[in-house]
Amino acid sequence: MADKELFRVRSKFVEKVSKDLIKQLLDDILADCIVNDGERDSIIEENVNRADRARDLLDTVKRKGDVASRKFIAHIQRRDLTLYSELGLAEQPAPPGEHISAAETQMDQEWSTTLIPTTEKFWMEKQSDKKVYPVSKTAFRNRVALLITNITFTNEKYNRKGAEKDQENMEKLLKALGYDVVKRTNLTAKEIDAAMIEFSKNPKLRETDSVLVVIMSHGKLGAVLGVNYAEDNPDEFPINNIYEHLGSEKCPALLNKPKIIIIQACRGNAGGAVLVSDSVKPAVLCDDVNQLELSAGEENIEDDTLHFVHKEKDFISLLSSTPDTVSYRQPDRGCFLIQYIVDVINTSAHVDDIEELFRTVMQRFEDFNINPSLKQMPTKDRCTLTKRFYLCPGH
Repeated sequence: MADKELFRVRSKFVEKVSKDLIKQLLDDILADCIVNDGERDSIIEENVNRADRARDLLDTVKRKGDVASRKFIAHIQRRDLTLYSELGLAEQPAPPGEHISAAETQMDQEWSTTLIPTTEKFWMEKQSDKKVYPVSKTAFRNRVALLITNITFTNEKYNRKGAEKDQENMEKLLKALGYDVVKRTNLTAKEIDAAMIEFSKNPKLRETDSVLVVIMSHGKLGAVLGVNYAEDNPDEFPINNIYEHLGSEKCPALLNKPKIIIIQACRGNAGGAVLVSDSVKPAVLCDDVNQLELSAGEENIEDDTLHFVHKEKDFISLLSSTPDTVSYRQPDRGCFLIQYIVDVINTSAHVDDIEELFRTVMQRFEDFNINPSLKQMPTKDRCTLTKRFYLCPGH
């Protein structure tokens, strides 16, 4: 029984659990309706030190019974896999005939199709936390994002089927998060650079709490490809230009504000895999121009390669794959990275900071089983955030 498992690890849990994790677990069990607002507040307010708070938290959940305890164990596993392993906890099976929600375990997570709003209480708590980037209501109303999507190329063989869906999904998500979206489509490298410079001068940047830049195209190590790319025409936008244009020197309006970069583009042509399919139409594509001409019966796979060298404060980047490897896209649903980002932010942005959200996206690729030979691992890179940043949807 899961409640007995919690009793078994009680002492070690009290010894090892961090103050931040206690807060996250309290938010989780409140969302699960294991405790109500009064019980949650009581655990926080009536226990001054961390150990007493941890002890009260575990005992409260244990008293709620086996189902609550199983959910709590699943949250520990999702939030802190190291602690979960140190405690020697095991996934708890449900009694015969009893259904457990898919959201109770990480592997069977139920992903929300709409953005869950942050509670007013959670938002207020973060405003007074000096380890958190401030998100005022005025700044929230001045959020702005840049969304660049290359879909149609001069050379038709490079066209990115399914990228329309990525553009649609990201625009919807960004708007739901309160960002005014500057959308640009089918740009050359020179036009991408010009769009970045124009964005760096957007008057809203002085009032915003953050910016989000999303670029989706073909790519190679250190560059995103423009729509005029050809073997004899290196139409390439250097990734480092993003950090130059939005850095402190050229964009002082963003000083000390989170700058979140998401790039769906291959990072090279090595280490990828090609799917062999019996279907007439390919099921999975990739963004590497070097792998677009495949033999009959093989599916197209595209890569996205990026490499950063500048060191700038308050940046965080999520790249779609590790260096020199490919990333994948479905013609009918878009890139897996974008699909997973939308799922994770919709489901967890109301309680998780941006680094934790990106980590969860990466964890989804650990069991990336579209095909046994397909492997992709996004990379959280260039993180110079000095505080936690919460997107605080709904504010």
